[in-house]
Amino acid sequence: MALVGLRRNLCHLCDFQIHRALAVLRSQPVSHIHQAVREHLCCWFFALRPTPSRVRSHHPCCNNFHSENRSETQPAGQLVSPRVHDWDRLEQNIKHADEQMFYRRLNDFTSSEEVLSFVSTLETLPDSGAAGALRRIWEVGKKDDAGRLPEEILDNHVFKALCFRLEREAPTLTNTGLVRALQALTLSHVDPQTSLLENLVAECQNRLQKGGLEVHHLCILGESLVKLQGPGCVMLEQIIAQLQGEELEKFSPEDVVAIYRILQACPEKVDQHQAFLSKMNSFTLSVVYSLSPKSISQVLSALVALDQTQALPLVIKLGKYMVRYIPRFTSGELASVLEAFIYFGYSDRFFTSALEQHVAALCLALNPEVVSKITKYCSKKLIFSKPILNAVAESFVCHSEKFSPHQISELIEPFGTLNYLPPNAPALFRKLETMLVTHFNHFPPKTLLKLLHSCSLIERHPVNFMAKLFSPYFLQQLQGKEPYLDRLSLAQLTQLFLTSILECPFYKGPRLLPKYQVKSFLTPCCSLETPMDFQLYKSVMIGLIDLLGARLYFASKVLTPYCYTLDVEIKLDEEGFVLPFTVDEDVRKRVALCIDGPKRFCFNSKNLLGKEAIKQRHLRLLGYEVVQVECSRFFVSESKFLIQTYSIQRTKWSASPVGQDSYTYTYQLC
Repeated sequence: MALVGLRRNLCHLCDFQIHRALAVLRSQPVSHIHQAVREHLCCWFFALRPTPSRVRSHHPCCNNFHSENRSETQPAGQLVSPRVHDWDRLEQNIKHADEQMFYRRLNDFTSSEEVLSFVSTLETLPDSGAAGALRRIWEVGKKDDAGRLPEEILDNHVFKALCFRLEREAPTLTNTGLVRALQALTLSHVDPQTSLLENLVAECQNRLQKGGLEVHHLCILGESLVKLQGPGCVMLEQIIAQLQGEELEKFSPEDVVAIYRILQACPEKVDQHQAFLSKMNSFTLSVVYSLSPKSISQVLSALVALDQTQALPLVIKLGKYMVRYIPRFTSGELASVLEAFIYFGYSDRFFTSALEQHVAALCLALNPEVVSKITKYCSKKLIFSKPILNAVAESFVCHSEKFSPHQISELIEPFGTLNYLPPNAPALFRKLETMLVTHFNHFPPKTLLKLLHSCSLIERHPVNFMAKLFSPYFLQQLQGKEPYLDRLSLAQLTQLFLTSILECPFYKGPRLLPKYQVKSFLTPCCSLETPMDFQLYKSVMIGLIDLLGARLYFASKVLTPYCYTLDVEIKLDEEGFVLPFTVDEDVRKRVALCIDGPKRFCFNSKNLLGKEAIKQRHLRLLGYEVVQVECSRFFVSESKFLIQTYSIQRTKWSASPVGQDSYTYTYQLC
C-alpha cells in the first residue's frame, strides 16, 4: 500500500518515548486550531486506555521513562497514561492503526482547519486515509450549495501537499485510494484541467481497460466522471458495459444506489440501458430492507427521472418499507419521496398515517418545499387528511413570508380540491390576501389563476382580484407566446365569471369577454366536472324506469346553458307532475340528479370534492332542485339495483329540508 508522507508540524515521534512527545507538544505555540486538535487527540488517547492494571509514571519534563517494572505504581498527583503502543499506532503510523478509528476521528472534526491540522500531525498516511481526509475537508469546508471549497483551503500547504503526493504516486495508489481521491477532488470542484485530476483520470482509465477495477470501484469512478466530464464521457459507457457484465449478486446496496445515480445522469440513453435497468429493478427488490432513508430517496428520484413506470412493484415495496423511517428523512429527501409517489400514483394508508404524525409533530419546523409537496401529494391522490391540512395551514399562517409563489399555490390548491376549510380559515385567507396584494406581480399568471380558482371552490371568492383577472392585460399575460389560451385556463376563467354573477352580486367590475368563455366544463382532457360513473348510472336508470314507468320521463347527460352537465334531469309542471324530457313548455321546476360515484369524493372519506361542491351550489342558485344520489345508497335485490333513500312517483312532488344545504326529495303515491 502506497503511503503518503507528510512533513510534520510538530516533531517526529518515531524513536521518542511518550513523555518526550508530550513535552514537545506542550512546548510548541498552540493556536486555537491546534488546541482543538489536541483536545480531540487527548480524548481519544484516554479512551483507548485499558483497565488500569498497569500504570506508568512520567512528567513532561522528565528524561527518564520508568517502564521496566510492571507493578510500579503511579505517584500521587501524576496523570495516568495509556499504553505507549496505543499512542504510537495513531501518531507514528496510521498504516498499523484501526482504520475505523481513524475515520471516526475524522468525523469528529467540524471544520476543515481541524482536519488539516490533524493530518499535519501524522507521520505517514495510507492513500485511502488521504482520500478520506480530502473527503472530510470537503464535507465540513464547502461554502455553498455547489460544494465549492474556499480559496484559503485550496491554498493551504497541507492540502496542497496531499494533492501533490496523490498526483506523484498515482500509479502506485490502491484502487480504493485512487477512486476515492478522484471522488473527493471532484466533489471539491477542483479545476478538472489540473495535472492532478488529469493524472488520476488517466490512471483510472488505464486500470479500467485492464479490467482491474471491482464493482464498488466502478460505481465510485462512474459517479465522479459524471460530475467531472458529464454523461457523454466515453469512459462512462465502458463502466456501464462492465457493470452489465457483472453478476448482480456481487452488488452491495451502496453499489445499487450508485448505479441508479449514474443511470439517472443519462436519461437520454434510457432505452439503450433499459434491459440492464429492468434487471436492476428486479434485483433491488431483494435489497430494499438494507437501504437507508437517503438511499430510498435517491432510488425513487432515479426511477422518476428514468420513467420506470414498469417498476411499480419496487415503488410499492419501497413505500411500505420506508413508513417507519419517515422521521429520519431530511426535508429534501422527503420532498423527493413525495414527488416520486405523485409521479407513480402510489398511496398507502400506513404511509399517510405516518405522514400525519410527522407533519403534526413538526408543522412549524418543516421546510416550505416539504409542506407544499405534502399538500400536493394529498391533492393529487385526493387524500382528505384533516391533521395534515390543519398543520400546513398553521405553518403558512406563521411563516407565510418563507413561501414562494409556486409553493403558496401548491399549499392552497388542495383546500379547494378537497373541499375543506381549516379551523384557522379566517387567518389563513387574510394572510393569503396580504401576500397577493404585496406580491401580486410575482405570481406567474397560470399559477395565480389556479390559486384564485381554488379559493372560489370553497366559497372564498377573490372579489378584490377579479377585475385584474378579467382584464385584457392579464389575459394577454396568461396566453404568453402561445397562439391561444389553453382549455383549462379558459374553463377556470369561465367558472370564476359564473361565480361572480351567482355568488358575488355586489361585484361591479369588468366582465369576462364571451370569446374567453367555454360552453362546457366537462371535457375529456381538462374537466372541471367528474364524469358520471356509468355502472352507477345504469343502476339508477333501471330504478328510475321502474318507478317512473318509462324512459321518457327523464333525460341524461344534459348540457345546461351554464356550462354544467346534468347527470339526470327531470322536469315538473306547476302541479308537480313529471313531464316528458322532450317538453319545454309549462316547465315549472327542474330536478337535477347528481349521481355521485366514488370518484366524486375524496379517496378516504365521504367528503365531496370541491369541483362537485361548487357545481351543486351553482345549480341550486340557478333554480335547480338538486338531488344527490350516492353510490352507498344502493343495494342489490334480485339482480336489480333499487333506490334505497328516494322513492320516486309519477304524480306529486314534495320537498322536505333535511339540513342547511341538503334536501331529500320523494315522489308520493296518490
